[in-house]
Amino acid sequence: MSELLFKQFGLTRSSFLKTIEAITPEQASVQPEGFNNNIHWHIGHVLTVTEQFMMGFPKKSNHLPANYIELFGNGTQPSEWTETVPSVDVLRDQMKAQLGRIKQVPASMLEEKLKKPFKGLETFGELANMALFHEAYHLGQIHSMRKMIKS
Repeated sequence: MSELLFKQFGLTRSSFLKTIEAITPEQASVQPEGFNNNIHWHIGHVLTVTEQFMMGFPKKSNHLPANYIELFGNGTQPSEWTETVPSVDVLRDQMKAQLGRIKQVPASMLEEKLKKPFKGLETFGELANMALFHEAYHLGQIHSMRKMIKS
């Protein structure tokens, strides 16, 4: 089961990276009507939340700047950004590096119980599956936004 999970991380992240590499910085900054955020935010959000789920960011992981929570955490919006935001290229490179760290997670960790259940999830493996679902969901949002921006 663990092999399948880590293979799925690779597949999902590769698809995500391929999609965002085809998006211009201008497209990434557009917030289409009916959406709360732009593509730039979605990229940073997936990076940040995956780091939270898989690496315990910010308490147990220092691979990302601490301000990513304020920029890309749940409930944030690019309209509220008051500081310089990392470029899409920087976020993309961080996503690539993050995938390498995820692949280094020992399979034995997947069975570990969480200290506190999260949204009904009780093990690290269940949380990892949630991270995959979350990333795929936001990839779908990016595809939808990209179609709207192009039309």
